[in-house]
Amino acid sequence: MQNPLLEKPTAPHGAYPFNKILPEHFIPALNAAIESSKRKLEEYKKDAHTHFHHVIVEKNDITEQVDYIAGIFYNLHSAECSEELEKISPEVSEILTRFGNDISLDPVIFAKIKSCYENRFDQSLTKEELMIIEKTYKSFVRNGALLAESEKERMRVLDEKLAKLTLTFSQNVLKATNDYLIEIKDKADLVGLPDGIIEAAAELAEKKGKTGSWCFSLDVPSMLPFMTYSKKRDLRKELFLANSSKTFNTKYDNQETLKEILALRTERAKLLGYNTHADYVLEERMAMSPKKVMDFLDELLLKAKPHAIKDIDRLKSLAKELDGITDLQSFDTAYYSEELKKRELSMDDEMLRPFFKLENVVNGIFEVASRLYGLKFNEVSNIPKYHDDVRTFEVYDEKTKSFVGLFYTDFFPRATKRGGAWMSGIKEQGMYQGQIERPHIMIVCNFTKPTKTKPSLLTLDEVLTLYHEFGHALHGLLSKVKYRDLSGTNVFWDFVELPSQIMENWVLEKECLDLFAVHYETGEKIPEELVQKIKASGKFLEGLATMRQLSFAFLDMAYHSANPETIKDVGEFETRTIDKTTLLPKLPGTSISTSFSHIFAGGYSAGYYSYKWAEVLDADAFEFFQNSGIFNQEVANKFREFILEKGGTEHPMELYKQFRGQEPDVSALLRRAGLH
Repeated sequence: MQNPLLEKPTAPHGAYPFNKILPEHFIPALNAAIESSKRKLEEYKKDAHTHFHHVIVEKNDITEQVDYIAGIFYNLHSAECSEELEKISPEVSEILTRFGNDISLDPVIFAKIKSCYENRFDQSLTKEELMIIEKTYKSFVRNGALLAESEKERMRVLDEKLAKLTLTFSQNVLKATNDYLIEIKDKADLVGLPDGIIEAAAELAEKKGKTGSWCFSLDVPSMLPFMTYSKKRDLRKELFLANSSKTFNTKYDNQETLKEILALRTERAKLLGYNTHADYVLEERMAMSPKKVMDFLDELLLKAKPHAIKDIDRLKSLAKELDGITDLQSFDTAYYSEELKKRELSMDDEMLRPFFKLENVVNGIFEVASRLYGLKFNEVSNIPKYHDDVRTFEVYDEKTKSFVGLFYTDFFPRATKRGGAWMSGIKEQGMYQGQIERPHIMIVCNFTKPTKTKPSLLTLDEVLTLYHEFGHALHGLLSKVKYRDLSGTNVFWDFVELPSQIMENWVLEKECLDLFAVHYETGEKIPEELVQKIKASGKFLEGLATMRQLSFAFLDMAYHSANPETIKDVGEFETRTIDKTTLLPKLPGTSISTSFSHIFAGGYSAGYYSYKWAEVLDADAFEFFQNSGIFNQEVANKFREFILEKGGTEHPMELYKQFRGQEPDVSALLRRAGLH
């Protein structure tokens, strides 16, 4: 059978043939690509040369097709995971893990890399080439290349098990999310909900074969508005409990999977000579050590907790005043936060939605990219797509007219897509078979869908999310390096959030809002009064928001610093760990750990702190913009040159200092958040 995964793409810019790829193509294509790579690797191993070009560039060329197929598979697995794709995912994961280990644990391949690394300063290499050989050498060492043969075999077993378990964790979260539906039959139970949310709930009910009812799911665009606006406390509690227990003591239970992941990660770290998984991970981060991370988190806790306690007290007072509630619970906070925002700022999300029509927000963010970096986004229809919701754009540099990259967007929830929002480098910028090629970048979100009577109208949080992911996209699109292992977002994990989080700052500025925030019916620009309220909302209940992020970060560090044998009861461990950040009683039968995909199925293990770490970077960096003007060309050019274009070609702190002229100042975050 013809296999599009083994053929050279013929679409414009070498775009992936998503429209031709079927699940049954993957296993045969992978097996064929791996067999071909193995034959070439045998020839590669016979060549005695240890010069950089042979050792690094030729090796990467050999595995390029396998990387290509794997990239397509994992993009689809996240964004468009059919039942057929899900069925083959364990086998795909196993094949790729085994192949990766065949390379990283091969003594002959490592000997060539080691020799090249030890003689790197004798080869007249560029700074980028020195960085890529160092990164390659460290990667091999950190994947077991220096281990004894018996230890290497154990490493293979650990990696294959971990690949399966993290996939299982992710699949359980997705299945549990898709499995739940709350059906409301009495219209009186919709009290407090905005018309657009009610209409969307009716459409979901119709789609689920429950005509005449209203349905809400655990997808964020469905669940969050219900938690925010519903006056029915019992139903808020029901939905909250469903979400907070979906993979905890249910048929999709993740507790044993979680514990096994931790045990294997710890064993792997110890095999490599580290005390804990956290020590292993943080060696390759700006933070460098668990102690430095904990000191950073403790400093923020000290500053934020008094503000968070005041925030909770304000919510308690309001709940008692409005509804006589004397036992504020976690399922109440979104609702009373919104009520407090209405009272103190005279604003709520529903006032803002009409000004945030999705298409306008997208056009606005393209205009921001034009003003800052001279980019032009042209929508095109000749690029293959994996779903009708996807839109495709060619990106050009307005000054040079040169092609920058392909850009894909995929904005609405569906059962085949995992929750949350992310950016993905479908094809990373860099060298392929001796030619430097431009990137193909995608952002995937789960936003409020259009209804029969209304377009997609975003909340302020959704607008911030779009800007955040677009910041990651710019990091990928504007990359200007030679070797793709260093391109775009291939940087230290606690640096990768700087380009994304800094973009959120523009949303709170009038100059930016004036570019896109117009009423979808009247065309009226967003009033100055609302702009000021949006700006003020950036500090609203910030103590509480910071405590939430800190609780995730502390939990992550605790799991990956502890002896896993001491974690007998996941619920008890979680409760004890986040006690210092918990301001409301924890409800029995709930757990955030068992659906904490960021750390158990994503790349954030021992790294969740990086969200707050990057907030320090972005607050400090945005002050630089503010002092010169948020669209100042000189500052934008520096940010582009030293942050967006350089990828991982230099140490991130050096790049940051070249951009900013100083190391980041933690007080910039405290000033912005009103926590100083």
